[in-house]
Amino acid sequence: MTSSLNGMPGPTSRHYFSQRLRLHYVDWGNPEAPPLLLVHGGRDHCRNWDWVAQALRDDWHIICPDLRGHGDSQWSPDGNYAMSSYIYDLDQLIHQQGLAPVTIVAHSLGGNICLRYSGIFPDKVRKLVAIEGLGPSPKVIAERRETTMAERMREWVGEQRKLSGRLPRRYPSIEDAFKRMQDENAHLSAEQARHLTEQGVNQNEDGTYSWKFDNYVRAWPPYDMSYRAIEELWSEITCPTLLVYGKESWASNPEKDGRIKHFKNAEVVEFDQAGHWVHHDRLRDFLATTTEFIK
Repeated sequence: MTSSLNGMPGPTSRHYFSQRLRLHYVDWGNPEAPPLLLVHGGRDHCRNWDWVAQALRDDWHIICPDLRGHGDSQWSPDGNYAMSSYIYDLDQLIHQQGLAPVTIVAHSLGGNICLRYSGIFPDKVRKLVAIEGLGPSPKVIAERRETTMAERMREWVGEQRKLSGRLPRRYPSIEDAFKRMQDENAHLSAEQARHLTEQGVNQNEDGTYSWKFDNYVRAWPPYDMSYRAIEELWSEITCPTLLVYGKESWASNPEKDGRIKHFKNAEVVEFDQAGHWVHHDRLRDFLATTTEFIK
């Protein structure tokens, strides 16, 4: 299936399997060109990259996956979304499509996944651009360390129980969902917000609209790799790495908080007038910086 953006031919919709889940991705064609993976963030979907893909498709073979539980990918049957599973899904896509060594541009949760992946499989990644993908700041991490495993488990159990009873929010019309999208990111143009909304919802049987993502993706697992182990993975990354930040975002800049010290070959670039979604908020400048870096 193909779709269009601004009158131009859009990507082809395809699927692959990982841990028995049917996962979706879009392929922007040009298979003879070098491979470029664009990996979205949490509660997002693969079509959030459409503007970036349109700009880069002539020089790259662009593939944009929907993470499990997101977009048009299948939901995890037990509602569990561990980082190890996301990493396995990514490697399955790269393995099955023969993409290594691949160039990756990833955002937020996608950046977190791809940074870890690049430390686990350094030979499989050629260059990496991670938009606000390092996760919680050292300050937040220090606060979390003060809680015991029992406390974290109790909190997670309670959150899971609440999510089990949380039905997907239903919007009477696409216009209502569109307004919610605009409220989430004031930097988005009306055109951007409308496109992201149209690609990010399903219509329910009663005519209402709901976001495609599984509500269970909201819950972070109670246990993960230790922060020291994650930092060790960052230090194993060998490819040139660009860490992108928006000055108006809540995310902590690794050059200012010290996390850059864990990288062998990384640089940080910060954009004015940009929040968490730098690739939307400063599209033209982001493209110029990214194109130069990954060429």
